[in-house]
Amino acid sequence: MMHAVHDLMFLYLLTCLGQNGHGSEIINGKNVPQNSMQYMASVQINGKHECGGFLVSEDFVLTAAHCYKNSPMEVVIGTHNLKKVNNNKMRYSVKTCKHPRYDKAESGNDIMLLKLSRKLQLDKKVKPIQLARKEIKAKDNVKCQVAGWGSTETSGKTVDVLRWVDVPLIDLNVCKRKLKGKLPKGVICAGGSDTKNGFCQGDSGGPLVCNGTAVGVVSFNINRDCKYPNWPNVYTDISKHLSWIKKNLNKKQC
Repeated sequence: MMHAVHDLMFLYLLTCLGQNGHGSEIINGKNVPQNSMQYMASVQINGKHECGGFLVSEDFVLTAAHCYKNSPMEVVIGTHNLKKVNNNKMRYSVKTCKHPRYDKAESGNDIMLLKLSRKLQLDKKVKPIQLARKEIKAKDNVKCQVAGWGSTETSGKTVDVLRWVDVPLIDLNVCKRKLKGKLPKGVICAGGSDTKNGFCQGDSGGPLVCNGTAVGVVSFNINRDCKYPNWPNVYTDISKHLSWIKKNLNKKQC
Protein backbone atom coordinates (compact mmCIF):
# COMPACT_ATOMS: atom_id res chain seq x y z
CA MET A 1 0.00 0.00 0.00
CA MET A 2 2.77 2.43 0.90
CA HIS A 3 4.50 1.73 -2.43
CA ALA A 4 1.24 2.48 -4.24
CA VAL A 5 0.87 5.80 -2.37
CA HIS A 6 4.44 6.79 -3.22
CA ASP A 7 3.86 5.88 -6.88
CA LEU A 8 0.72 8.02 -6.99
CA MET A 9 2.55 10.94 -5.36
CA PHE A 10 5.34 10.63 -7.90
CA LEU A 11 2.90 10.57 -10.85
CA TYR A 12 1.18 13.65 -9.44
CA LEU A 13 4.54 15.37 -9.07
CA LEU A 14 5.44 14.66 -12.69
CA THR A 15 2.07 16.02 -13.79
CA CYS A 16 2.82 19.25 -11.93
CA LEU A 17 6.23 19.45 -13.56
CA GLY A 18 4.88 18.91 -17.02
CA GLN A 19 1.86 21.18 -16.90
CA ASN A 20 2.91 23.96 -14.59
CA GLY A 21 6.63 23.89 -14.11
CA HIS A 22 8.01 26.40 -16.57
CA GLY A 23 9.64 29.39 -14.92
CA SER A 24 10.50 33.10 -15.44
CA GLU A 25 10.34 35.58 -12.59
CA ILE A 26 13.26 36.38 -10.29
CA ILE A 27 12.27 36.00 -6.64
CA ASN A 28 13.93 38.19 -3.96
CA GLY A 29 16.28 39.68 -6.54
CA LYS A 30 17.52 43.15 -7.37
CA ASN A 31 18.12 45.18 -10.50
CA VAL A 32 21.13 44.23 -12.61
CA PRO A 33 23.70 47.07 -12.80
CA GLN A 34 24.17 48.75 -16.16
CA ASN A 35 26.98 47.41 -18.36
CA SER A 36 26.86 43.99 -16.71
CA MET A 37 25.28 40.73 -17.91
CA GLN A 38 25.64 42.06 -21.48
CA TYR A 39 24.78 38.57 -22.76
CA MET A 40 21.14 38.63 -21.59
CA ALA A 41 18.40 38.40 -24.22
CA SER A 42 14.63 38.73 -24.09
CA VAL A 43 12.87 36.10 -26.24
CA GLN A 44 9.65 37.66 -27.54
CA ILE A 45 6.50 36.99 -29.57
CA ASN A 46 4.53 39.92 -31.01
CA GLY A 47 6.75 42.31 -29.07
CA LYS A 48 5.97 40.67 -25.72
CA HIS A 49 8.56 39.06 -23.46
CA GLU A 50 8.07 35.28 -23.27
CA CYS A 51 11.37 33.83 -22.04
CA GLY A 52 14.92 34.68 -21.20
CA GLY A 53 17.94 33.72 -23.24
CA PHE A 54 21.62 34.52 -23.50
CA LEU A 55 24.08 35.33 -26.23
CA VAL A 56 26.69 32.63 -26.92
CA SER A 57 28.16 33.97 -30.19
CA GLU A 58 27.73 36.83 -32.66
CA ASP A 59 24.71 35.12 -34.22
CA PHE A 60 23.29 32.61 -31.70
CA VAL A 61 21.24 32.88 -28.50
CA LEU A 62 20.72 29.92 -26.16
CA THR A 63 17.37 29.36 -24.42
CA ALA A 64 15.01 26.56 -23.28
CA ALA A 65 13.31 24.30 -25.81
CA HIS A 66 9.96 24.60 -24.01
CA CYS A 67 9.99 28.30 -24.91
CA TYR A 68 9.28 27.33 -28.52
CA LYS A 69 5.99 28.61 -29.90
CA ASN A 70 4.52 27.99 -33.33
CA SER A 71 4.71 31.73 -34.04
CA PRO A 72 7.47 34.03 -35.34
CA MET A 73 9.93 34.57 -32.51
CA GLU A 74 12.31 37.47 -31.95
CA VAL A 75 15.03 38.37 -29.47
CA VAL A 76 15.96 41.72 -28.00
CA ILE A 77 19.63 42.14 -27.08
CA GLY A 78 21.51 45.16 -25.76
CA THR A 79 19.24 46.59 -23.06
CA HIS A 80 18.31 45.78 -19.46
CA ASN A 81 15.10 47.85 -19.74
CA LEU A 82 12.47 46.41 -22.06
CA LYS A 83 10.83 49.83 -22.31
CA LYS A 84 14.01 51.15 -23.89
CA VAL A 85 14.38 49.12 -27.08
CA ASN A 86 15.75 50.43 -30.36
CA ASN A 87 14.03 48.05 -32.75
CA ASN A 88 16.44 48.73 -35.61
CA LYS A 89 19.50 47.86 -33.53
CA MET A 90 18.29 45.61 -30.71
CA ARG A 91 15.55 43.42 -32.21
CA TYR A 92 16.34 40.31 -34.27
CA SER A 93 14.12 37.74 -35.93
CA VAL A 94 15.37 34.19 -35.36
CA LYS A 95 15.35 30.64 -36.65
CA THR A 96 14.49 28.14 -33.89
CA CYS A 97 16.69 25.09 -33.38
CA LYS A 98 15.31 22.80 -30.68
CA HIS A 99 17.42 19.95 -29.37
CA PRO A 100 16.56 16.91 -31.55
CA ARG A 101 15.79 14.73 -28.51
CA TYR A 102 13.58 17.26 -26.71
CA ASP A 103 10.05 16.12 -25.88
CA LYS A 104 9.07 17.95 -22.69
CA ALA A 105 10.94 19.75 -19.94
CA GLU A 106 10.63 17.02 -17.34
CA SER A 107 12.14 14.51 -19.79
CA GLY A 108 15.35 16.52 -20.24
CA ASN A 109 17.14 18.02 -23.25
CA ASP A 110 15.27 21.28 -22.57
CA ILE A 111 17.59 23.44 -24.64
CA MET A 112 17.25 25.42 -27.88
CA LEU A 113 19.47 27.60 -30.06
CA LEU A 114 18.11 30.69 -31.79
CA LYS A 115 19.93 31.69 -34.99
CA LEU A 116 19.83 35.47 -35.39
CA SER A 117 18.68 36.89 -38.72
CA ARG A 118 21.86 38.95 -38.87
CA LYS A 119 25.21 38.99 -37.10
CA LEU A 120 25.23 41.52 -34.28
CA GLN A 121 27.93 44.02 -33.43
CA LEU A 122 29.69 43.23 -30.17
CA ASP A 123 30.40 46.25 -27.92
CA LYS A 124 30.29 47.27 -24.26
CA LYS A 125 26.51 46.63 -24.17
CA VAL A 126 26.53 43.33 -26.06
CA LYS A 127 28.90 40.50 -25.24
CA PRO A 128 28.50 36.67 -25.32
CA ILE A 129 29.05 34.62 -22.19
CA GLN A 130 31.46 31.72 -21.87
CA LEU A 131 29.86 28.26 -21.62
CA ALA A 132 30.77 25.62 -19.05
CA ARG A 133 33.14 22.96 -20.34
CA LYS A 134 32.56 20.47 -17.56
CA GLU A 135 29.84 19.48 -15.11
CA ILE A 136 29.48 21.63 -12.02
CA LYS A 137 28.57 20.12 -8.65
CA ALA A 138 27.32 21.47 -5.35
CA LYS A 139 30.53 20.40 -3.64
CA ASP A 140 32.44 22.79 -5.92
CA ASN A 141 31.17 25.55 -3.60
CA VAL A 142 30.91 28.25 -6.29
CA LYS A 143 28.75 31.37 -6.28
CA CYS A 144 25.90 31.29 -8.78
CA GLN A 145 23.21 33.68 -10.01
CA VAL A 146 20.10 33.55 -12.17
CA ALA A 147 18.69 36.60 -13.98
CA GLY A 148 15.57 37.52 -15.92
CA TRP A 149 12.61 39.80 -16.57
CA GLY A 150 9.24 39.14 -14.97
CA SER A 151 7.26 39.50 -11.75
CA THR A 152 8.78 39.37 -8.32
CA GLU A 153 6.14 37.11 -6.76
CA THR A 154 3.80 34.34 -7.83
CA SER A 155 1.13 35.71 -10.20
CA GLY A 156 2.54 39.21 -9.72
CA LYS A 157 3.17 41.94 -12.28
CA THR A 158 6.13 41.69 -14.61
CA VAL A 159 9.03 44.14 -14.45
CA ASP A 160 10.74 45.95 -17.29
CA VAL A 161 14.23 46.10 -15.78
CA LEU A 162 16.40 42.96 -15.65
CA ARG A 163 16.79 41.46 -12.17
CA TRP A 164 19.14 38.88 -10.68
CA VAL A 165 19.55 36.86 -7.49
CA ASP A 166 22.11 34.54 -5.89
CA VAL A 167 21.12 30.85 -5.81
CA PRO A 168 22.94 27.96 -4.09
CA LEU A 169 23.69 24.73 -5.95
CA ILE A 170 21.89 21.62 -4.64
CA ASP A 171 23.42 18.16 -4.69
CA LEU A 172 21.60 16.03 -7.29
CA ASN A 173 20.95 13.18 -4.85
CA VAL A 174 19.40 15.64 -2.43
CA CYS A 175 17.42 17.18 -5.28
CA LYS A 176 16.02 13.79 -6.35
CA ARG A 177 14.97 13.05 -2.79
CA LYS A 178 13.27 16.44 -2.37
CA LEU A 179 11.39 15.99 -5.65
CA LYS A 180 10.13 12.57 -4.49
CA GLY A 181 11.47 10.77 -7.51
CA LYS A 182 13.83 10.78 -10.46
CA LEU A 183 15.15 13.82 -12.27
CA PRO A 184 15.78 13.79 -16.01
CA LYS A 185 19.37 13.22 -17.01
CA GLY A 186 21.63 16.17 -17.65
CA VAL A 187 20.25 18.71 -15.19
CA ILE A 188 21.45 20.97 -12.36
CA CYS A 189 19.46 21.92 -9.26
CA ALA A 190 19.92 25.34 -7.68
CA GLY A 191 17.77 27.59 -5.52
CA GLY A 192 14.11 27.28 -4.59
CA SER A 193 14.71 24.80 -1.77
CA ASP A 194 16.16 25.85 1.61
CA THR A 195 16.34 29.43 0.33
CA LYS A 196 13.88 32.17 -0.55
CA ASN A 197 15.73 32.84 -3.81
CA GLY A 198 14.90 31.39 -7.22
CA PHE A 199 13.11 31.77 -10.54
CA CYS A 200 9.45 31.52 -11.52
CA GLN A 201 7.05 31.67 -14.53
CA GLY A 202 8.46 33.44 -17.57
CA ASP A 203 12.23 33.44 -16.90
CA SER A 204 12.65 30.10 -18.62
CA GLY A 205 15.66 29.95 -20.91
CA GLY A 206 17.76 32.33 -18.85
CA PRO A 207 21.24 31.31 -17.69
CA LEU A 208 22.47 29.90 -14.41
CA VAL A 209 25.81 31.69 -14.10
CA CYS A 210 28.57 30.46 -11.78
CA ASN A 211 31.84 32.39 -11.51
CA GLY A 212 31.04 34.26 -14.72
CA THR A 213 30.34 31.11 -16.76
CA ALA A 214 26.93 29.90 -18.01
CA VAL A 215 26.44 26.41 -16.58
CA GLY A 216 22.68 25.91 -16.88
CA VAL A 217 19.47 26.96 -18.65
CA VAL A 218 16.31 27.69 -16.60
CA SER A 219 14.02 24.69 -17.20
CA PHE A 220 11.30 24.06 -14.57
CA ASN A 221 10.00 24.38 -11.04
CA ILE A 222 6.84 22.86 -9.59
CA ASN A 223 3.25 24.00 -9.96
CA ARG A 224 4.16 27.64 -10.73
CA ASP A 225 4.70 28.12 -6.99
CA CYS A 226 7.41 30.69 -6.30
CA LYS A 227 6.80 31.07 -2.58
CA TYR A 228 10.22 29.67 -1.72
CA PRO A 229 11.58 27.78 0.07
CA ASN A 230 9.72 24.72 -1.20
CA TRP A 231 11.03 22.69 -4.16
CA PRO A 232 14.40 22.86 -5.94
CA ASN A 233 14.66 24.76 -9.22
CA VAL A 234 15.88 22.67 -12.17
CA TYR A 235 18.20 23.76 -14.99
CA THR A 236 19.45 22.03 -18.13
CA ASP A 237 23.16 21.24 -17.73
CA ILE A 238 24.99 23.04 -20.57
CA SER A 239 28.10 20.86 -20.29
CA LYS A 240 26.02 17.80 -21.31
CA HIS A 241 25.05 19.51 -24.58
CA LEU A 242 28.28 21.30 -25.42
CA SER A 243 29.11 19.19 -28.49
CA TRP A 244 25.63 19.81 -29.96
CA ILE A 245 25.94 23.55 -29.31
CA LYS A 246 29.42 23.80 -30.82
CA LYS A 247 28.45 21.77 -33.89
CA ASN A 248 25.63 24.18 -34.73
CA LEU A 249 27.70 27.28 -33.93
CA ASN A 250 30.46 26.07 -36.24
CA LYS A 251 28.00 25.30 -39.05
CA LYS A 252 26.39 28.73 -38.55
CA GLN A 253 23.05 26.97 -38.92
CA CYS A 254 20.95 24.17 -37.45
